[in-house]
Amino acid sequence: MTNTPLLRVNDLSTYYYTRKGVVRAVDHVSFEVSTNESLAIVGESGCGKSTVAHTVIRLLPPNAKIVSGSIVFDGKIDLTKVDDDILRKIRFKEISIVFQGSMNMLNPVMRIEDQIAEVILIHEVTTKEEAVRKARDLLETVGIPSSKGKDYPHQLSGGQKQRVCIAMAIALEPKLIIADEPFTALDVMVQAQLIELLKNIRRKIKNSLIFITHDIHVVGELCDKIAIMYAGKIVEYGELKDVVNSPKHPYTVGLLEAVPSIDGPATSLSSIPGLPPNLINPPSGCRFHPRCSKRLELCDKEVPPLVKVNKDHFVACHLVARDRE
Repeated sequence: MTNTPLLRVNDLSTYYYTRKGVVRAVDHVSFEVSTNESLAIVGESGCGKSTVAHTVIRLLPPNAKIVSGSIVFDGKIDLTKVDDDILRKIRFKEISIVFQGSMNMLNPVMRIEDQIAEVILIHEVTTKEEAVRKARDLLETVGIPSSKGKDYPHQLSGGQKQRVCIAMAIALEPKLIIADEPFTALDVMVQAQLIELLKNIRRKIKNSLIFITHDIHVVGELCDKIAIMYAGKIVEYGELKDVVNSPKHPYTVGLLEAVPSIDGPATSLSSIPGLPPNLINPPSGCRFHPRCSKRLELCDKEVPPLVKVNKDHFVACHLVARDRE
């Protein structure tokens, strides 16, 4: 790891402006990703994790706005301040993304190899023939026969389409790949194959990874660090082994207790009562307090800061802060 993080997100807030009100999707979020390091961002649907991903690469809808914070990439450029021309040069060349739904990324009327080649042609001085040749090589890299390059997206399975998206994401060997819930709607066997594929790719090109998921049990295969998000905020953050083996925030504990164990004793699964809050009008204080069985009186009133519990493990919980006093 380097002294200067590859990506430093500091006090980031991104809101959506709707007819019903302002949705505080990401609210004062901070984290870092070093070179050749992988970070998982985990939480329930609607917690803001995908908005974090789309904010980093600046692919937000018109009603979204970055209202505070910075996203410093490679120690020299704040992605919240650069213009569209610079962003276009950075996307896929320096930072790429694999979207949640592969069909959101693929043009239904273009052949697969042409779509991958287009990414190469936009950023590199080369011929169409050379770009297509490289596209076919990339298909082989992700486990698809190069002959399938002549196919259209509708001729591929869901797992194959996601592999094509991964091929596009690694075409220019970017320093950072963002995988935004890339395994949604895929069966367990395909998920396992894609996890192994991502691991092999990272070993080959030695890039960094931000892996967005609601499924906490898959991150152990891919990630070094983990950030647990709840209702637009990071509530626990640190090295994966520390957070998983010694979770401190009641929400993290609840997520882990909801995951079945393959080799452990047979026990009933726990669940977290209640529903995530409305981010147009979130709860005061700790946003998890309406669902928390361990809440203190202070939790209803004051937003808990991220407290350092050891070298690289941080928790936003008044209960943890009190116990450390």
